[in-house]
Amino acid sequence: MKFPHEFILILTCIASIQGCAVKQFAASKLGDSLAGGSGVYASDNDIEFVGEALPFSLKTIEGLLVEVPEHKGLLLTAASGFTQYSYVYVDHLALEVEQTPPQTAFELRQRAKNLYLRGRNYALRSVEMKQENFIPGLRQNPKPTLSGFTKADVPVLYWFAVSWAAAISADKTDMDMVADLNLIEPVIRRCLELDEGFDQGALHEFMIAYQGGRSPMQGGGTSKARTHFARTMEWSGTTRITPLVSLAESVSVSEQKRDEFERLLKQALNFNVDIHIPNRLANLVAQRRARVLLSRTDTLFLEDYSDVN
Repeated sequence: MKFPHEFILILTCIASIQGCAVKQFAASKLGDSLAGGSGVYASDNDIEFVGEALPFSLKTIEGLLVEVPEHKGLLLTAASGFTQYSYVYVDHLALEVEQTPPQTAFELRQRAKNLYLRGRNYALRSVEMKQENFIPGLRQNPKPTLSGFTKADVPVLYWFAVSWAAAISADKTDMDMVADLNLIEPVIRRCLELDEGFDQGALHEFMIAYQGGRSPMQGGGTSKARTHFARTMEWSGTTRITPLVSLAESVSVSEQKRDEFERLLKQALNFNVDIHIPNRLANLVAQRRARVLLSRTDTLFLEDYSDVN
């Protein structure tokens, strides 16, 4: 990332002047720049190259948040950054090695969980600037209206929900966290009310895995997941293949539809990631996951069921 000359001057001020107000001003201005620079990663075509750069960026953001702890842009960037880093570079590695001695995958998922919670806590800090004691409030009222939030709050509410759900998924033995899973849905429901098309249908895409992993008795089920898949595809069109992989992993496996599973993943692998540059990195990550899942087909399906659809 190339910084304008004024930010170089700001950094010089940070190093040479100890005044709190000056440091906070400088950190805030630099934070504005960092918070708006995520597109340079999203369009990249090298997953590992981005992975090597992200830790430094995330630590820089954390350092700035010490100076400006209520900078909403930095809090959102930290929440999304730690969540995505954990998913792409830690949780995925756990998936790759889960058929080796189980301790390795367990340790990786514990690390992924901690990073997810790190991201969630940054999002929570931003959310609680508007509504104090947010999580205790959800526990006390399992069907809250969340009426105080507006469309402008959807990004941070989304990353709050995603990071929390991912942390629960990474460690299903933590029953205290598993018990909170049902608290996430009201947050996403409110986001859908405020901005259904947020980030090309990202809210519906989240609900594919969320509802696909819950039984009808829990208020979820594969039928609901498929409805959200259809809405996601309406919003994202042909720009993103992550919904295909999510449906295959969350629904096709659950329903033991092997033909559909293979068809969806092969469709994702045949996608030209250079068609839509802003989603290129996410599509490359989805293709990497699709390859791992396809290699496990025989272990994911007990019998060679035929897909009647």
